[in-house]
Amino acid sequence: MSHLQLDQAQIDRARDSARRIARQVFDEMSQYTTTTVERATLRLLGIDGIDENYVPLPNVVVDHLQAQNLLQHGAAPIVVAAMQEHNMTAQEVAEAVSKGTLTLALPKDADAARKATEAQAAIMCERIANQRAFRAKQIETMGEAPTPWLYLIVATGNIYEDVVQARAAAEQGADIIAVIRSTGQSLLDYVPYGATTEGFGGTYATQENFKLMRAALDEVGEKLGRYIRLTNYCSGLCMPEIAAMGAIERLDMMLNDSMYGIIFRDINMKRTFIDQFFSRMVNAYAGIIINTGEDNYLTTADAYEAAHTVLASQLINEQFAYLSGLQPDQMGLGHAFEIHPELENGFLWEMAHAQLVRQVFPDAALKYMPPTKHMTGNIFKGQVQDTLFNIVSTVTNQNIHLLGMMTEAIHTPFIQDRFLAIQNAKYVFGTMKDLHSEIEFKSGGLIETRAQEVLAETESILAEIEKMGLSAAIGKGTFAEISRTPTGGKGLAGVITKAADYYNPFPQLMLPTQAA
Repeated sequence: MSHLQLDQAQIDRARDSARRIARQVFDEMSQYTTTTVERATLRLLGIDGIDENYVPLPNVVVDHLQAQNLLQHGAAPIVVAAMQEHNMTAQEVAEAVSKGTLTLALPKDADAARKATEAQAAIMCERIANQRAFRAKQIETMGEAPTPWLYLIVATGNIYEDVVQARAAAEQGADIIAVIRSTGQSLLDYVPYGATTEGFGGTYATQENFKLMRAALDEVGEKLGRYIRLTNYCSGLCMPEIAAMGAIERLDMMLNDSMYGIIFRDINMKRTFIDQFFSRMVNAYAGIIINTGEDNYLTTADAYEAAHTVLASQLINEQFAYLSGLQPDQMGLGHAFEIHPELENGFLWEMAHAQLVRQVFPDAALKYMPPTKHMTGNIFKGQVQDTLFNIVSTVTNQNIHLLGMMTEAIHTPFIQDRFLAIQNAKYVFGTMKDLHSEIEFKSGGLIETRAQEVLAETESILAEIEKMGLSAAIGKGTFAEISRTPTGGKGLAGVITKAADYYNPFPQLMLPTQAA
Protein backbone atom coordinates (compact mmCIF):
# COMPACT_ATOMS: atom_id res chain seq x y z
CA MET A 1 0.00 0.00 0.00
CA SER A 2 1.34 3.42 -0.95
CA HIS A 3 1.94 5.83 1.91
CA LEU A 4 1.91 9.57 2.27
CA GLN A 5 5.06 11.14 3.66
CA LEU A 6 3.94 12.27 7.11
CA ASP A 7 6.01 13.51 10.02
CA GLN A 8 5.81 10.72 12.60
CA ALA A 9 7.14 13.05 15.31
CA GLN A 10 4.23 15.37 14.59
CA ILE A 11 1.77 12.46 14.90
CA ASP A 12 3.41 11.46 18.18
CA ARG A 13 3.14 14.99 19.57
CA ALA A 14 -0.53 15.20 18.63
CA ARG A 15 -1.19 11.81 20.21
CA ASP A 16 0.65 12.83 23.39
CA SER A 17 -1.53 15.93 23.67
CA ALA A 18 -4.65 13.80 23.18
CA ARG A 19 -3.43 11.38 25.86
CA ARG A 20 -2.99 14.18 28.39
CA ILE A 21 -6.38 15.70 27.46
CA ALA A 22 -8.17 12.38 27.97
CA ARG A 23 -6.32 11.63 31.19
CA GLN A 24 -7.22 14.99 32.67
CA VAL A 25 -10.91 14.37 31.97
CA PHE A 26 -10.68 10.82 33.34
CA ASP A 27 -9.01 11.96 36.56
CA GLU A 28 -11.59 14.72 37.06
CA MET A 29 -14.53 12.40 36.43
CA SER A 30 -13.23 9.50 38.55
CA GLN A 31 -14.70 11.07 41.69
CA TYR A 32 -18.24 10.68 40.31
CA THR A 33 -20.67 7.95 39.41
CA THR A 34 -24.03 8.34 37.67
CA THR A 35 -27.50 6.91 37.99
CA THR A 36 -26.93 5.19 34.65
CA VAL A 37 -23.68 3.54 35.71
CA GLU A 38 -25.43 2.21 38.81
CA ARG A 39 -28.39 0.96 36.77
CA ALA A 40 -26.02 -0.75 34.35
CA THR A 41 -24.26 -2.36 37.31
CA LEU A 42 -27.58 -3.72 38.57
CA ARG A 43 -28.36 -5.11 35.14
CA LEU A 44 -24.99 -6.84 35.15
CA LEU A 45 -25.92 -8.35 38.52
CA GLY A 46 -29.05 -9.81 36.94
CA ILE A 47 -31.82 -7.26 37.52
CA ASP A 48 -34.24 -6.83 34.63
CA GLY A 49 -37.94 -6.35 33.95
CA ILE A 50 -40.48 -3.66 34.85
CA ASP A 51 -42.91 -2.88 37.65
CA GLU A 52 -46.70 -2.58 37.41
CA ASN A 53 -46.29 0.94 36.00
CA TYR A 54 -43.82 -0.24 33.32
CA VAL A 55 -40.89 1.42 35.10
CA PRO A 56 -37.70 -0.64 34.59
CA LEU A 57 -36.65 -2.31 37.85
CA PRO A 58 -33.05 -0.98 37.63
CA ASN A 59 -34.57 2.52 37.71
CA VAL A 60 -36.81 1.58 40.62
CA VAL A 61 -33.88 0.34 42.72
CA VAL A 62 -31.60 3.28 41.89
CA ASP A 63 -34.38 5.77 42.63
CA HIS A 64 -34.96 3.99 45.95
CA LEU A 65 -31.25 4.22 46.83
CA GLN A 66 -31.22 7.90 45.96
CA ALA A 67 -34.24 8.50 48.18
CA GLN A 68 -32.38 6.71 51.00
CA ASN A 69 -29.25 8.83 50.32
CA LEU A 70 -27.25 5.67 49.64
CA LEU A 71 -26.37 5.71 45.96
CA GLN A 72 -23.03 7.45 46.50
CA HIS A 73 -21.78 4.25 48.19
CA GLY A 74 -22.47 2.17 45.09
CA ALA A 75 -25.61 0.16 44.36
CA ALA A 76 -23.91 -3.23 43.99
CA PRO A 77 -22.75 -4.05 47.55
CA ILE A 78 -26.03 -2.78 49.02
CA VAL A 79 -28.11 -5.04 46.77
CA VAL A 80 -25.81 -8.04 47.25
CA ALA A 81 -25.89 -7.60 51.03
CA ALA A 82 -29.69 -7.67 50.85
CA MET A 83 -29.50 -10.82 48.70
CA GLN A 84 -27.47 -12.56 51.39
CA GLU A 85 -29.45 -11.29 54.35
CA HIS A 86 -32.83 -12.25 52.88
CA ASN A 87 -31.74 -15.26 50.82
CA MET A 88 -32.93 -13.65 47.58
CA THR A 89 -31.67 -13.28 44.03
CA ALA A 90 -30.89 -9.81 42.73
CA GLN A 91 -34.14 -9.92 40.77
CA GLU A 92 -36.12 -10.82 43.88
CA VAL A 93 -34.51 -7.94 45.78
CA ALA A 94 -35.54 -5.53 43.02
CA GLU A 95 -39.09 -6.86 42.98
CA ALA A 96 -39.37 -6.56 46.75
CA VAL A 97 -38.11 -2.97 46.63
CA SER A 98 -40.65 -2.25 43.90
CA LYS A 99 -43.51 -3.66 45.98
CA GLY A 100 -42.41 -1.70 49.04
CA THR A 101 -41.73 -4.82 51.14
CA LEU A 102 -37.96 -4.23 51.37
CA THR A 103 -35.98 -1.14 52.32
CA LEU A 104 -32.34 -1.27 51.37
CA ALA A 105 -29.58 -0.21 53.78
CA LEU A 106 -25.80 -0.13 53.98
CA PRO A 107 -24.22 -3.57 54.53
CA LYS A 108 -23.59 -4.49 58.15
CA ASP A 109 -20.24 -6.02 57.16
CA ALA A 110 -18.73 -3.95 54.36
CA ASP A 111 -15.79 -6.29 53.66
CA ALA A 112 -18.01 -9.34 53.44
CA ALA A 113 -20.40 -7.47 51.15
CA ARG A 114 -17.56 -6.51 48.82
CA LYS A 115 -16.33 -10.08 48.54
CA ALA A 116 -19.83 -11.35 47.87
CA THR A 117 -20.42 -8.59 45.32
CA GLU A 118 -17.27 -9.48 43.43
CA ALA A 119 -18.34 -13.13 43.34
CA GLN A 120 -21.76 -12.16 41.95
CA ALA A 121 -20.20 -9.87 39.35
CA ALA A 122 -17.81 -12.60 38.26
CA ILE A 123 -20.80 -14.72 37.19
CA MET A 124 -21.86 -12.13 34.63
CA CYS A 125 -18.28 -11.55 33.53
CA GLU A 126 -18.01 -15.25 32.77
CA ARG A 127 -21.25 -15.13 30.78
CA ILE A 128 -20.02 -12.17 28.72
CA ALA A 129 -16.63 -13.83 28.19
CA ASN A 130 -18.42 -16.93 26.94
CA GLN A 131 -20.36 -14.83 24.44
CA ARG A 132 -17.09 -13.32 23.22
CA ALA A 133 -15.57 -16.78 22.85
CA PHE A 134 -18.68 -17.99 20.99
CA ARG A 135 -18.36 -15.12 18.50
CA ALA A 136 -14.71 -15.96 17.89
CA LYS A 137 -15.60 -19.62 17.36
CA GLN A 138 -18.38 -18.74 14.91
CA ILE A 139 -16.02 -16.55 12.88
CA GLU A 140 -13.38 -19.28 12.92
CA THR A 141 -15.90 -21.90 11.83
CA MET A 142 -18.01 -19.96 9.30
CA GLY A 143 -15.55 -17.31 8.21
CA GLU A 144 -16.24 -13.65 7.59
CA ALA A 145 -16.23 -11.22 4.70
CA PRO A 146 -13.03 -9.37 3.80
CA THR A 147 -12.85 -5.67 4.63
CA PRO A 148 -14.21 -3.17 3.86
CA TRP A 149 -17.23 -4.74 5.55
CA LEU A 150 -20.51 -3.62 4.01
CA TYR A 151 -22.67 -1.96 6.67
CA LEU A 152 -26.43 -1.51 6.13
CA ILE A 153 -29.13 -0.02 8.32
CA VAL A 154 -32.67 -1.16 9.08
CA ALA A 155 -35.05 1.36 10.59
CA THR A 156 -38.67 0.29 10.37
CA GLY A 157 -39.67 0.89 14.00
CA ASN A 158 -40.93 -2.70 14.29
CA ILE A 159 -38.38 -5.27 15.43
CA TYR A 160 -40.15 -8.09 13.61
CA GLU A 161 -40.09 -6.16 10.32
CA ASP A 162 -36.48 -5.22 11.04
CA VAL A 163 -35.66 -8.93 11.25
CA VAL A 164 -37.21 -9.54 7.82
CA GLN A 165 -35.28 -6.66 6.28
CA ALA A 166 -32.04 -7.61 8.03
CA ARG A 167 -32.23 -11.16 6.66
CA ALA A 168 -32.82 -9.77 3.16
CA ALA A 169 -29.89 -7.36 3.49
CA ALA A 170 -27.55 -10.14 4.61
CA GLU A 171 -28.63 -12.34 1.72
CA GLN A 172 -28.00 -9.43 -0.67
CA GLY A 173 -24.43 -9.15 0.64
CA ALA A 174 -24.39 -7.00 3.79
CA ASP A 175 -21.78 -7.95 6.38
CA ILE A 176 -23.05 -5.72 9.21
CA ILE A 177 -26.64 -4.90 10.12
CA ALA A 178 -27.19 -1.71 12.12
CA VAL A 179 -30.56 -1.31 13.80
CA ILE A 180 -31.26 2.41 13.99
CA ARG A 181 -32.86 3.52 17.27
CA SER A 182 -36.22 5.20 17.51
CA THR A 183 -36.02 8.99 17.26
CA GLY A 184 -35.24 10.54 20.65
CA GLN A 185 -34.33 7.36 22.51
CA SER A 186 -30.95 8.80 23.43
CA LEU A 187 -32.80 11.37 25.57
CA LEU A 188 -34.78 8.78 27.54
CA ASP A 189 -33.37 8.22 31.03
CA TYR A 190 -34.53 4.62 31.04
CA VAL A 191 -34.38 1.63 28.68
CA PRO A 192 -37.71 0.37 27.27
CA TYR A 193 -38.53 -3.25 28.01
CA GLY A 194 -39.39 -6.15 25.71
CA ALA A 195 -39.95 -6.49 21.98
CA THR A 196 -41.18 -3.23 20.46
CA THR A 197 -43.18 -2.44 17.33
CA GLU A 198 -43.89 1.29 17.52
CA GLY A 199 -40.61 3.12 17.03
CA PHE A 200 -40.43 6.28 14.92
CA GLY A 201 -37.59 6.51 12.41
CA GLY A 202 -36.05 3.43 13.99
CA THR A 203 -36.61 0.67 16.53
CA TYR A 204 -36.13 0.97 20.29
CA ALA A 205 -32.93 -0.50 21.67
CA THR A 206 -34.10 -3.11 24.19
CA GLN A 207 -32.52 -6.32 25.38
CA GLU A 208 -35.30 -8.42 23.87
CA ASN A 209 -34.90 -6.66 20.52
CA PHE A 210 -31.15 -7.35 20.67
CA LYS A 211 -31.88 -11.01 21.36
CA LEU A 212 -34.34 -11.35 18.49
CA MET A 213 -32.04 -9.74 15.95
CA ARG A 214 -28.98 -11.66 17.14
CA ALA A 215 -30.82 -14.97 16.72
CA ALA A 216 -32.02 -13.97 13.23
CA LEU A 217 -28.54 -12.98 12.06
CA ASP A 218 -27.02 -16.14 13.48
CA GLU A 219 -29.54 -18.16 11.52
CA VAL A 220 -29.01 -16.35 8.24
CA GLY A 221 -25.25 -16.36 8.76
CA GLU A 222 -25.32 -20.14 9.15
CA LYS A 223 -27.24 -20.36 5.88
CA LEU A 224 -24.84 -18.02 4.04
CA GLY A 225 -21.68 -19.47 5.51
CA ARG A 226 -20.31 -16.25 6.99
CA TYR A 227 -20.68 -14.43 10.31
CA ILE A 228 -23.04 -11.41 10.15
CA ARG A 229 -22.29 -8.64 12.63
CA LEU A 230 -24.94 -6.73 14.59
CA THR A 231 -24.71 -3.05 15.53
CA ASN A 232 -26.79 -0.76 17.74
CA TYR A 233 -26.45 2.64 19.36
CA CYS A 234 -24.80 2.80 22.77
CA SER A 235 -25.13 6.54 23.30
CA GLY A 236 -27.32 9.01 25.13
CA LEU A 237 -28.50 9.05 28.74
CA CYS A 238 -28.45 5.25 29.01
CA MET A 239 -25.20 4.34 27.26
CA PRO A 240 -23.82 2.11 30.08
CA GLU A 241 -27.08 0.16 30.30
CA ILE A 242 -27.25 -0.38 26.56
CA ALA A 243 -23.60 -1.48 26.61
CA ALA A 244 -24.45 -4.02 29.30
CA MET A 245 -27.40 -5.36 27.30
CA GLY A 246 -25.31 -5.54 24.14
CA ALA A 247 -22.57 -7.45 25.93
CA ILE A 248 -25.07 -9.94 27.33
CA GLU A 249 -26.74 -10.52 23.94
CA ARG A 250 -23.53 -10.60 21.86
CA LEU A 251 -23.73 -7.50 19.74
CA ASP A 252 -20.59 -6.99 17.67
CA MET A 253 -20.43 -3.22 17.31
CA MET A 254 -21.89 -0.23 19.12
CA LEU A 255 -21.92 3.48 18.38
CA ASN A 256 -20.15 4.71 21.53
CA ASP A 257 -18.53 8.12 21.11
CA SER A 258 -17.08 10.12 24.00
CA MET A 259 -18.48 13.48 22.81
CA TYR A 260 -21.34 12.80 20.39
CA GLY A 261 -24.06 13.00 23.04
CA ILE A 262 -22.67 16.25 24.40
CA ILE A 263 -22.43 17.98 21.04
CA PHE A 264 -25.38 16.62 19.08
CA ARG A 265 -27.88 15.65 21.78
CA ASP A 266 -27.07 18.30 24.41
CA ILE A 267 -26.50 15.71 27.11
CA ASN A 268 -24.57 17.03 30.07
CA MET A 269 -20.81 16.91 29.69
CA LYS A 270 -20.03 15.34 33.08
CA ARG A 271 -22.73 12.73 32.65
CA THR A 272 -21.40 11.73 29.23
CA PHE A 273 -17.72 11.59 30.19
CA ILE A 274 -18.47 9.35 33.19
CA ASP A 275 -20.89 7.12 31.31
CA GLN A 276 -18.66 6.69 28.26
CA PHE A 277 -15.85 5.27 30.37
CA PHE A 278 -18.03 2.59 31.95
CA SER A 279 -19.87 1.74 28.73
CA ARG A 280 -16.66 1.40 26.75
CA MET A 281 -15.14 -0.74 29.47
CA VAL A 282 -18.05 -3.16 29.09
CA ASN A 283 -17.73 -3.05 25.30
CA ALA A 284 -14.00 -3.75 25.54
CA TYR A 285 -14.53 -6.75 27.80
CA ALA A 286 -17.21 -8.11 25.48
CA GLY A 287 -15.03 -7.78 22.38
CA ILE A 288 -17.41 -5.23 20.86
CA ILE A 289 -16.07 -2.72 18.32
CA ILE A 290 -17.00 0.84 19.22
CA ASN A 291 -17.87 3.20 16.37
CA THR A 292 -17.27 6.88 17.01
CA GLY A 293 -19.19 9.83 15.60
CA GLU A 294 -16.70 12.27 14.12
CA ASP A 295 -18.50 11.96 10.78
CA ASN A 296 -21.34 13.95 12.34
CA TYR A 297 -19.09 16.98 12.74
CA LEU A 298 -19.11 17.40 8.98
CA THR A 299 -22.88 17.70 8.83
CA THR A 300 -22.70 21.03 10.67
CA ALA A 301 -19.16 22.20 9.84
CA ASP A 302 -17.48 22.40 6.44
CA ALA A 303 -15.73 19.12 5.63
CA TYR A 304 -12.72 20.82 4.05
CA GLU A 305 -12.22 23.59 6.60
CA ALA A 306 -12.92 21.39 9.64
CA ALA A 307 -11.00 18.26 8.61
CA HIS A 308 -8.46 18.75 11.41
CA THR A 309 -11.21 18.70 14.06
CA VAL A 310 -12.16 15.20 12.91
CA LEU A 311 -8.61 13.92 13.33
CA ALA A 312 -8.24 15.70 16.67
CA SER A 313 -11.42 14.12 17.97
CA GLN A 314 -10.35 10.69 16.70
CA LEU A 315 -7.10 11.01 18.64
CA ILE A 316 -9.00 11.98 21.80
CA ASN A 317 -11.48 9.13 21.30
CA GLU A 318 -8.56 6.75 20.87
CA GLN A 319 -7.15 7.76 24.25
CA PHE A 320 -10.51 7.51 26.02
CA ALA A 321 -10.79 4.05 24.50
CA TYR A 322 -7.40 2.98 25.82
CA LEU A 323 -8.41 4.14 29.33
CA SER A 324 -11.45 1.87 29.07
CA GLY A 325 -9.42 -1.18 28.02
CA LEU A 326 -10.16 -1.10 24.28
CA GLN A 327 -7.50 -2.20 21.85
CA PRO A 328 -7.02 -0.66 18.37
CA ASP A 329 -8.87 -3.44 16.55
CA GLN A 330 -11.96 -2.49 18.60
CA MET A 331 -11.73 1.20 17.66
CA GLY A 332 -14.11 2.00 14.82
CA LEU A 333 -12.97 5.62 14.58
CA GLY A 334 -15.36 7.53 12.36
CA HIS A 335 -14.87 9.86 9.40
CA ALA A 336 -16.85 10.74 6.30
CA PHE A 337 -16.84 11.58 2.58
CA GLU A 338 -18.61 14.94 2.95
CA ILE A 339 -16.72 17.58 0.96
CA HIS A 340 -19.00 19.69 -1.24
CA PRO A 341 -19.13 17.97 -4.65
CA GLU A 342 -18.62 21.26 -6.48
CA LEU A 343 -15.30 21.97 -4.75
CA GLU A 344 -12.48 21.70 -7.27
CA ASN A 345 -10.25 18.70 -6.56
CA GLY A 346 -12.66 17.60 -3.83
CA PHE A 347 -11.96 13.94 -4.64
CA LEU A 348 -8.26 14.50 -4.03
CA TRP A 349 -8.98 16.11 -0.67
CA GLU A 350 -11.26 13.19 0.28
CA MET A 351 -8.46 10.79 -0.63
CA ALA A 352 -5.98 12.83 1.42
CA HIS A 353 -8.23 12.85 4.49
CA ALA A 354 -9.01 9.12 4.32
CA GLN A 355 -5.39 8.12 3.75
CA LEU A 356 -4.24 10.40 6.56
CA VAL A 357 -6.63 8.75 9.00
CA ARG A 358 -5.57 5.29 7.80
CA GLN A 359 -1.90 6.05 8.45
CA VAL A 360 -2.39 7.74 11.81
CA PHE A 361 -4.45 4.73 13.00
CA PRO A 362 -2.92 1.78 11.11
CA ASP A 363 -4.45 -0.88 13.38
CA ALA A 364 -7.87 0.65 14.01
CA ALA A 365 -11.11 -0.70 12.55
CA LEU A 366 -11.92 2.56 10.77
CA LYS A 367 -15.57 3.44 10.08
CA TYR A 368 -16.08 5.39 6.86
CA MET A 369 -19.38 7.21 6.26
CA PRO A 370 -20.90 7.97 2.84
CA PRO A 371 -21.97 11.36 1.49
CA THR A 372 -25.21 12.58 3.07
CA LYS A 373 -24.98 16.35 3.58
CA HIS A 374 -24.74 17.16 -0.12
CA MET A 375 -27.09 14.49 -1.44
CA THR A 376 -29.92 16.33 -3.17
CA GLY A 377 -32.46 13.72 -4.27
CA ASN A 378 -30.91 13.50 -7.75
CA ILE A 379 -30.44 9.73 -7.69
CA PHE A 380 -28.15 9.68 -10.72
CA LYS A 381 -25.69 12.18 -9.29
CA GLY A 382 -26.07 10.47 -5.91
CA GLN A 383 -25.01 7.16 -7.43
CA VAL A 384 -21.89 8.84 -8.81
CA GLN A 385 -21.08 10.42 -5.42
CA ASP A 386 -21.45 7.03 -3.74
CA THR A 387 -19.21 5.41 -6.36
CA LEU A 388 -16.46 7.94 -5.68
CA PHE A 389 -16.86 7.26 -1.96
CA ASN A 390 -16.54 3.52 -2.61
CA ILE A 391 -13.32 4.12 -4.57
CA VAL A 392 -11.72 6.09 -1.74
CA SER A 393 -12.74 3.43 0.76
CA THR A 394 -11.09 0.54 -1.06
CA VAL A 395 -7.99 2.49 -2.14
CA THR A 396 -7.30 3.60 1.46
CA ASN A 397 -8.18 0.25 3.07
CA GLN A 398 -11.08 1.30 5.29
CA ASN A 399 -12.62 -1.39 7.51
CA ILE A 400 -16.29 -0.58 8.17
CA HIS A 401 -17.98 0.81 5.08
CA LEU A 402 -21.40 2.37 5.54
CA LEU A 403 -23.11 1.99 2.22
CA GLY A 404 -24.20 5.14 0.47
CA MET A 405 -27.79 5.27 -0.79
CA MET A 406 -28.70 6.99 -4.03
CA THR A 407 -32.08 7.78 -2.43
CA GLU A 408 -30.46 9.57 0.52
CA ALA A 409 -32.42 12.79 1.19
CA ILE A 410 -35.57 11.24 -0.31
CA HIS A 411 -36.72 8.47 2.04
CA THR A 412 -35.62 5.67 4.35
CA PRO A 413 -34.00 3.16 1.97
CA PHE A 414 -36.13 0.46 0.40
CA ILE A 415 -34.78 -3.06 -0.01
CA GLN A 416 -34.10 -2.37 -3.69
CA ASP A 417 -32.12 0.78 -2.77
CA ARG A 418 -29.93 -1.29 -0.50
CA PHE A 419 -29.47 -3.89 -3.22
CA LEU A 420 -28.21 -1.25 -5.67
CA ALA A 421 -25.88 0.17 -3.01
CA ILE A 422 -24.40 -3.28 -2.37
CA GLN A 423 -23.96 -3.93 -6.07
CA ASN A 424 -22.19 -0.60 -6.53
CA ALA A 425 -19.77 -1.24 -3.67
CA LYS A 426 -19.07 -4.84 -4.70
CA TYR A 427 -18.34 -3.77 -8.28
CA VAL A 428 -15.90 -1.08 -7.14
CA PHE A 429 -14.26 -3.27 -4.49
CA GLY A 430 -13.85 -6.11 -6.98
CA THR A 431 -12.62 -4.19 -10.01
CA MET A 432 -10.21 -2.12 -7.88
CA LYS A 433 -9.24 -4.84 -5.40
CA ASP A 434 -5.47 -4.35 -5.57
CA LEU A 435 -5.34 -0.78 -6.84
CA HIS A 436 -4.02 0.43 -3.48
CA SER A 437 -0.86 -1.64 -3.94
CA GLU A 438 -0.36 -0.52 -7.55
CA ILE A 439 -0.37 3.26 -7.11
CA GLU A 440 1.89 5.71 -5.34
CA PHE A 441 1.09 9.14 -3.99
CA LYS A 442 3.18 11.83 -5.67
CA SER A 443 5.80 13.17 -3.30
CA GLY A 444 4.95 16.80 -2.62
CA GLY A 445 1.76 16.47 -4.64
CA LEU A 446 -1.64 17.89 -3.86
CA ILE A 447 -2.86 14.88 -1.85
CA GLU A 448 0.26 14.58 0.28
CA THR A 449 0.48 18.34 0.88
CA ARG A 450 -3.17 18.48 1.93
CA ALA A 451 -2.70 15.62 4.40
CA GLN A 452 0.36 17.32 5.88
CA GLU A 453 -1.60 20.56 6.30
CA VAL A 454 -4.45 18.78 8.14
CA LEU A 455 -1.97 16.98 10.38
CA ALA A 456 -0.24 20.26 11.28
CA GLU A 457 -3.59 21.89 12.08
CA THR A 458 -4.51 18.87 14.21
CA GLU A 459 -1.31 19.11 16.25
CA SER A 460 -1.94 22.81 16.78
CA ILE A 461 -5.54 22.51 17.89
CA LEU A 462 -4.77 19.63 20.27
CA ALA A 463 -2.04 21.73 21.89
CA GLU A 464 -4.61 24.51 22.37
CA ILE A 465 -7.18 22.09 23.81
CA GLU A 466 -4.56 20.71 26.19
CA LYS A 467 -3.94 24.21 27.54
CA MET A 468 -7.60 25.15 28.04
CA GLY A 469 -9.05 21.70 28.81
CA LEU A 470 -11.54 19.69 26.78
CA SER A 471 -14.59 21.14 28.53
CA ALA A 472 -13.55 24.67 27.64
CA ALA A 473 -12.80 23.63 24.07
CA ILE A 474 -16.26 22.16 23.65
CA GLY A 475 -17.64 25.35 25.20
CA LYS A 476 -15.92 27.34 22.45
CA GLY A 477 -17.57 25.25 19.73
CA THR A 478 -14.29 23.66 18.63
CA PHE A 479 -16.06 20.55 17.35
CA ALA A 480 -18.87 20.74 14.78
CA GLU A 481 -19.21 24.47 15.50
CA ILE A 482 -21.59 23.63 18.38
CA SER A 483 -21.01 25.00 21.89
CA ARG A 484 -21.88 23.18 25.15
CA THR A 485 -21.09 23.98 28.80
CA PRO A 486 -20.17 21.72 31.76
CA THR A 487 -23.35 22.59 33.67
CA GLY A 488 -25.70 22.63 30.67
CA GLY A 489 -27.56 19.89 28.91
CA LYS A 490 -29.68 17.01 30.08
CA GLY A 491 -28.78 14.59 32.84
CA LEU A 492 -26.62 16.59 35.24
CA ALA A 493 -28.93 15.62 38.13
CA GLY A 494 -27.85 12.03 37.55
CA VAL A 495 -24.21 12.76 38.44
CA ILE A 496 -23.31 11.72 42.03
CA THR A 497 -20.12 12.36 43.96
CA LYS A 498 -18.72 9.04 45.21
CA ALA A 499 -18.45 8.45 48.94
CA ALA A 500 -15.08 7.38 50.35
CA ASP A 501 -16.30 3.78 50.57
CA TYR A 502 -17.84 3.69 47.07
CA TYR A 503 -17.53 0.27 45.45
CA ASN A 504 -18.28 -1.16 42.03
CA PRO A 505 -16.89 -4.61 41.23
CA PHE A 506 -16.83 -4.42 37.45
CA PRO A 507 -13.83 -2.16 36.73
CA GLN A 508 -11.46 -4.43 38.63
CA LEU A 509 -12.90 -7.50 36.88
CA MET A 510 -13.16 -6.09 33.36
CA LEU A 511 -10.20 -3.76 32.97
CA PRO A 512 -6.75 -5.06 32.10
CA THR A 513 -4.21 -4.38 34.83
CA GLN A 514 -2.42 -1.76 32.75
CA ALA A 515 -5.64 0.22 32.16
CA ALA A 516 -7.10 -0.01 35.67
